[in-house]
Amino acid sequence: MNSSSSSPSRIVIASRESPLAMWQAVHVQGRLAALYPQSQVDILGMTTQGDQILDKPLATIGGKGLFIKELEVAMEEGRADLAVHSLKDVPMVMPEGFVLSAISERETPFDAFVSNKYASLDELPAGAVVGTSSLRREAVLRSRYPQLVIKSLRGNLGTRLRKLDAGEYDAIILAAAGLIRLGLKERIRSTLTPEQSLPAPGQGALGIETRADRPDATAIVAALNDPETAHCVRAERALSRALGGSCQVPLGGYAIIENGELWLRGFVATPDGQQMVSAEVRGAPADDEALGLQLAAQLRAQGADDILAQLATHQAG
Repeated sequence: MNSSSSSPSRIVIASRESPLAMWQAVHVQGRLAALYPQSQVDILGMTTQGDQILDKPLATIGGKGLFIKELEVAMEEGRADLAVHSLKDVPMVMPEGFVLSAISERETPFDAFVSNKYASLDELPAGAVVGTSSLRREAVLRSRYPQLVIKSLRGNLGTRLRKLDAGEYDAIILAAAGLIRLGLKERIRSTLTPEQSLPAPGQGALGIETRADRPDATAIVAALNDPETAHCVRAERALSRALGGSCQVPLGGYAIIENGELWLRGFVATPDGQQMVSAEVRGAPADDEALGLQLAAQLRAQGADDILAQLATHQAG
């Protein structure tokens, strides 16, 4: 790609090959094609380690980075100019040499309750089996619905729905955004409010990653950035980063801009849901990362450090 020209001859997007990841890549491809009609915009589809290891919980096999490493190698080798990610899959600390150059407008950030038999979490009888891939959702469910049986659920969206349809689970909890994007909105029986299940940092937003030494690539995707979403997500990610956020930490972080003010809520919990601390802060959107750090300090003051220490001990053991 020639950085001296305003419209590159070719733009290559690296993407995982799961249906949802490809939807995201095609969505960005369409937007870039509209912005740069002279350019050829291609997608380089790849299978990542995270897509291959499906028999273990994500937290135990290396976490979020498993979904993006191969895409970064493609950018390092010059085979791709940018990568599109579901932001909740992007590690809180970006690998050396890579930056999040744009955060696009958010789809609904909430969790979805999906079941063929029941309309909501409150309808589930004691002993009902609920599937989730997220320690955050697991902690919330165990805290609020201790009578339910929570089981790990991996695989792409289609695989998870097939497991539900095969009767392995009475209900599953998924990100509503993924179902909506793949045209499966009718599968959502109910959407969980932030009060019921605070979303993961970045949930529902797309992140566009480029190499730090490619200002031309950064400039190409700049128009895809949505400032309001970016402020919210930066606050959420700063909170998570300050608390060592990863797949191994049951943590929620969700920000909105309301009447010109950024409102950030967060919690940290033990996976069994027995201990949970939550807090919130408000401030100027421009202070997004500082607000994330402020909320992290509040959670620490309430006992988040004890919870994090327990998690570290548990994982080391």
